[in-house]
Amino acid sequence: QVQLVESGGGLVQAGGSLRLSCAASGVIFGIDGMGWYRQAPGKQREWVAGITSGGGTNYRDSVKGRFTISRDNAKNMVYLQMNSLKPEDTAVYYCNADVRVIPTSRYTNYWGQGTQVTVSS
Repeated sequence: QVQLVESGGGLVQAGGSLRLSCAASGVIFGIDGMGWYRQAPGKQREWVAGITSGGGTNYRDSVKGRFTISRDNAKNMVYLQMNSLKPEDTAVYYCNADVRVIPTSRYTNYWGQGTQVTVSS
């Protein structure tokens, strides 16, 4: 069984920074794409940033230049460095990853349980 566990959320003032981490654990034979999503109260979950196994990155427009996604393939971890935070970044942030749990299997998508990020004005 694969688990994704996020950490690093919290309360920060506007303009501040936070660094989210997500650790994948369990029987893992490889991780393809990894990413971060967020869900604000009363809104649908939205994609924030993604990173390929080769390190290629992509961001939603509203976080470009402020957020940076990275990964450590040796540790099965993905990170989200969030700078210049705004109140509209307030949400529960979820880690997502495509994981291979059997050497010859296809990748299966997994979600973390989420970590709360609150940005005060």
